[in-house]
Amino acid sequence: MRVVLAGGGTAGHIEPALALADALRRLDPDIAITCLGTERGLETRLVPDRGYALELVPAVPLPRSLTPSLLSVPGRLAGAVNAAAAVMERFRADVLVGFGGYVATPAYLGARRRGVPIVVHEANPRPGLANRLGARLTEHVFTGHPGTPLSGAEYVGIPLRRQIADLDRLSMGDKARSWFGLEADLPTLLVTGGSQGARSLNHAALAAAPALRRAGVQVLHVIGPKNTLEHEPPPGDPQYVVLQYVDRMDLAYAAADFALCRSGAMTCAEMTAVGLPAVYVPLPHGNGEQRLNAAPIVQGGGGLMVDDAELSPEWILNNVLPVLSDPERVVAMSEAASRMGRKDADTTLAHRVLRVARGGVSGR
Repeated sequence: MRVVLAGGGTAGHIEPALALADALRRLDPDIAITCLGTERGLETRLVPDRGYALELVPAVPLPRSLTPSLLSVPGRLAGAVNAAAAVMERFRADVLVGFGGYVATPAYLGARRRGVPIVVHEANPRPGLANRLGARLTEHVFTGHPGTPLSGAEYVGIPLRRQIADLDRLSMGDKARSWFGLEADLPTLLVTGGSQGARSLNHAALAAAPALRRAGVQVLHVIGPKNTLEHEPPPGDPQYVVLQYVDRMDLAYAAADFALCRSGAMTCAEMTAVGLPAVYVPLPHGNGEQRLNAAPIVQGGGGLMVDDAELSPEWILNNVLPVLSDPERVVAMSEAASRMGRKDADTTLAHRVLRVARGGVSGR
């Protein structure tokens, strides 16, 4: 069995693809897997680090409006489609699974040209251009959000790493806090802006640091690999630990009682899978999908939400501290978040992909 995975650019496209790859290998250790990506995406680091082969094709961003750059798209897209089709021919692919991003459009068109069956997974409540195209080429469409408007799609959730999906936060809490140099018995806030960090979250949390310490709250703050701080909190107790990047996000989740974070699809899926309540701060740009990601969690009692423009040190102190100071409320919100989580999306999608590959059904 030979499977090609296409999802690149951001961790939100790449991590579900890699979680699926892991699930496929668990079901069939002899399965051959290769990933398609572009040289501009995080996949150039994340895919090889997880032990999977990566083939690069040219990136073809699709303009969202009528601009002169639109005139160059057909020629560049044709070259990318040729490259993707060549990979699938050389690899003798039995199925292509696309997750969106720049690489997905040429991958879908290349698979269609080669007669390779197509599977589409859309993580967001508003599908991107690539996956809207892919969904027209196949009947095998799956979503990470129950309300995603793709005709005939099946909701399966977002594939997550087993390291996250299998996490028992309660049993790992003490070990995780020790790992980061935190105390075992203090309320703990995790601040993270995702794989790239978030400047507004960083500034608000750091400005709130003195008051959080006075209230007895310790903080694990992941600022993002490209971000630096002009002034780090001085050493003291409770601890305020600042890190640029964390490879073991499972331990970060286990160490925390509450989180302050963006509301990308992967973040929301991971928070609910591990039962970690959070304040979600939707990215203020884009098409509003981050607000849609977090809304069901907040409505279900598993989190709070605040606009990026409204987030401030004062907001954190007025809204987060009361939660962290109330263990019963933390437990109730954790349970509510857990009820929204899906832990088995990787295995479910892997079974669907294998069925398509063995059936050889190529599309609509």
